[in-house]
Amino acid sequence: MDPVVITALDQEGRGIARVDGKAIFVEGALIGERVAIEVYQRKPNYERARAVEILNHSALRVTPRCRYFGTCGGCSLQHIDATAQVAVKQRVLEDALWHIGRLRPQQLLAPIHGPSWGYRQRARLSVRDVPKKGGVLIGFRERKSTYVTDMSSCEVLPPNISALLPALRALIGRLSIHDRIPQIELARGESADGPVDVLVLRILAALSPADELELAAFGDLHRVHLWTQTGGPATVLPLHPRDSHLGYALPDFGVHFDFDPTDFTQVNSDVNRVLVRRAIGLLDPAPGERIADFFCGLGNFTLPIARHGASVIGIEGSASLVRRATANSAANGLAALAQFTTANLFEVTVESLAALGPFDKALIDPPREGAIELVKALPAGGLSRIVYVSCNPATLARDASVLVNEQRYTLRAAGIANMFPHTAHVESIALFERDAMPAIAG
Repeated sequence: MDPVVITALDQEGRGIARVDGKAIFVEGALIGERVAIEVYQRKPNYERARAVEILNHSALRVTPRCRYFGTCGGCSLQHIDATAQVAVKQRVLEDALWHIGRLRPQQLLAPIHGPSWGYRQRARLSVRDVPKKGGVLIGFRERKSTYVTDMSSCEVLPPNISALLPALRALIGRLSIHDRIPQIELARGESADGPVDVLVLRILAALSPADELELAAFGDLHRVHLWTQTGGPATVLPLHPRDSHLGYALPDFGVHFDFDPTDFTQVNSDVNRVLVRRAIGLLDPAPGERIADFFCGLGNFTLPIARHGASVIGIEGSASLVRRATANSAANGLAALAQFTTANLFEVTVESLAALGPFDKALIDPPREGAIELVKALPAGGLSRIVYVSCNPATLARDASVLVNEQRYTLRAAGIANMFPHTAHVESIALFERDAMPAIAG
């Protein structure tokens, strides 16, 4: 095939070219580039290809910092300038809102971004014993593969954890169950003495006493905590030290959260702090108001809302998260204002929602599936403000269409938060209002 010219990027960061009216999605190509390609999938309406030679380079192209980029599936955008990545994600959000929801926000919020490297406070690393490659491998999966990337460093992990990968590989190789550990999960918390790093080993067989001594010695030497997981989330337990625990703070609101390493928390703590600040600013909670925080998790938004004096109820599908959120509310002296309940928000109805009582405002922070049943059940035009935090522009756009076209809200503002630099993941925030109001500061 003749070289193609890239005219756009899709939401996965792939270049888009058009040949005879058919879209060709080209991995590794940027807008404005002329590239030679190799097609690896043909469909009636589109083709998928990879760039084999860049004939004209974009000014946005940079040399990837990570030597495993292109093989490792952890990052997909390291070849794009970090500032340009933010612009690309903003366009992904705008395109989704328009092409899926036929909506344009009245105001685009300034993008939220933070450090581009060493930002991942959470990661799930695969483990595999591969004798042909020298033993145990630990890393992200290879792109479009179930193989584990043969890596000894990672630029998006905290530097101390990146540097620890070779020693961690050697440690697992010394254990009696080295071929029965499929996964290691990283969770970083905060303490008065600095970061607390927990490594959770998913184990499919019992550790021997010698294994436990090896792990304890490794933890002491490298200043990491070791936990084990034998089954579901309820089986996660600290191994060394036995009193290990995790927490994080939102200093702007004077709140602190305790959490377990498998509890959901945001990957990027710097961006999360700014995102919470913006969400609370857009929601503008006030004493006397009653506010719902849907998909509340640990109370990441719930407790800051309560700190503003509003009465807030956090609704969450996980009973264990509700218990932890309730404990965090009490520990922060907010139990009188912030309460929590368990409900399946994917099966919510008008009647079940009404049973929770009337609300003045709502915050919605669903998983990638979005919140379609919830937005359909909300009172049409009955809330003065809704702040929607999304990790999937497509489901946000779908739900926004319902809120605007069926529930009579106005999409006042929207913008992105670059929670996952160098990946195609787009975190975003949108404000819906019942009535038109003066312009807000972004």
